[in-house]
Amino acid sequence: MALSREHWVTIEEYYEMEKTSDVKLEYSHGRVYAMAGGSPEHSRIAINLLGALNVHLRGKVCRVFNSDRHVQPLGGEDPTYLPDITVTCNPDDYKRSSPAIRSPRLIIEVLSPSTYMIDRVEKLKAYQACPSCEEYVMISSHHQEVEVYRRESNTGEWKFIRYTAEQMVTLASVELTIPVSEIYADTDIPPLTSVTNVGY
Repeated sequence: MALSREHWVTIEEYYEMEKTSDVKLEYSHGRVYAMAGGSPEHSRIAINLLGALNVHLRGKVCRVFNSDRHVQPLGGEDPTYLPDITVTCNPDDYKRSSPAIRSPRLIIEVLSPSTYMIDRVEKLKAYQACPSCEEYVMISSHHQEVEVYRRESNTGEWKFIRYTAEQMVTLASVELTIPVSEIYADTDIPPLTSVTNVGY
């Protein structure tokens, strides 16, 4: 979850705030967002996907990271996000000296009530503007729904695909196919058909 601080801050002030903050912070266009702890369902979804991606990518050049790793999709320090899951295939991004991932290939956000509009609008726009980003995935923590925005390799245009319960999700950017049921394993999150769609 995110709580916006209404005063404008510089990137230098943001870095100083990070040093003493007890929570994770994101920065975008002069505004700082404090990332509060997610729900058990949010955490389980992220763990399920991190585990699957980690096994799938083991021994390959691409590597998966959790929300401890900053992502700067536009090449500079603004914005600086902390996605739930990021895959990069650029070794420069995971050098010990690298301050952030600047060449993400796949980004996954698990939606929460307080962040889903930022994820759907601001971050979607930023990730689609990132030259290296091939897929942006948003996963509902309210019902079983996975939304995938995928850049078409031949045209560069973005295609939208929605997956629901009992379907297989294709993450073409890393050549992984995973059942929706595996993403939601060990949660009580119901299928989309049995709930009212509230947007996250």
